[in-house]
Amino acid sequence: MSWNSHGTHAQEGDLAMLVGLNHKHFMMRLQVGKDFQSHRGVILHDDLIGKPWGSPVFSHNGAPFFLMQPSLADLLRDLKRNTQILYPKDIGYILFSMGVGAGQHVLEAGTGSGSLTAAFANGVGPTGHVTSYEAREEMQAVARSNLTMLGMEDRVTFKLGNVADGFEETGVDAVFLDLPNPYDFIPQVRAALKPGGFFGSILPTTNQVIKLLFMLRQNKFAFVDVCEVMLRFYKAESTRFRPVDRMIGHTGYLIFGRPVYLEGAPLPETEALLRESGLIGIGDADPDAGLGLDLTEE
Repeated sequence: MSWNSHGTHAQEGDLAMLVGLNHKHFMMRLQVGKDFQSHRGVILHDDLIGKPWGSPVFSHNGAPFFLMQPSLADLLRDLKRNTQILYPKDIGYILFSMGVGAGQHVLEAGTGSGSLTAAFANGVGPTGHVTSYEAREEMQAVARSNLTMLGMEDRVTFKLGNVADGFEETGVDAVFLDLPNPYDFIPQVRAALKPGGFFGSILPTTNQVIKLLFMLRQNKFAFVDVCEVMLRFYKAESTRFRPVDRMIGHTGYLIFGRPVYLEGAPLPETEALLRESGLIGIGDADPDAGLGLDLTEE
């Protein structure tokens, strides 16, 4: 059963979240006959099943909680992990910028703990699919476990492999690389993407971004964007409304691009379009120099 239930009441098999004092929360899948135990007391699952979402509940020693349905962001922050996961603020922007939607085939490399994998699987829905490459078997095992917990394992094919060897898939809608050296694999990405498909990556440092930008232009990727997503929360108190004391700042640079096909495109007729799309840089004296390629070659 997927994490996402559309009902108004908690049912057996649902993923539930108990939110207590100081926003301390606990995740569980509701099962008849089971119980939840913490330092704040014991709560029987049977006492939760059938209650409306948003109901107050109490442990055996009186500790108060709200019974809530977790959002995908709640679940991703709570996933078992061996590495740093992407933050929801970045994941949301990635999904929209890469046009991820129902029925699509999304390819990723660098599965990690599976947080972005889960977001892609949720985005493509039951009619779509995600193929995820990972070079480390122990990391892939964690991601498999997390996707199974979320009930979306049937939407994902996990593959062990080195991206340098290329992808088995072709004509996919989108490719995302969560790797320290994505610039080494842009030809492989282009071979896997459908014409005009979406590419994305995340990198922590500017020197990595510069290398990637160079390789994207060399491999005829246009409409390249580089950004970072900053998110600041505010105290939700009408009498002292102001920013919270702590903020998640830089997590990574997001890089997006789309492959285009220039074979037979005449210069100079298309030079202005090439400049606008980013295939020719401002400092390129020779239009071909910006691409490092002959525009008419296959």
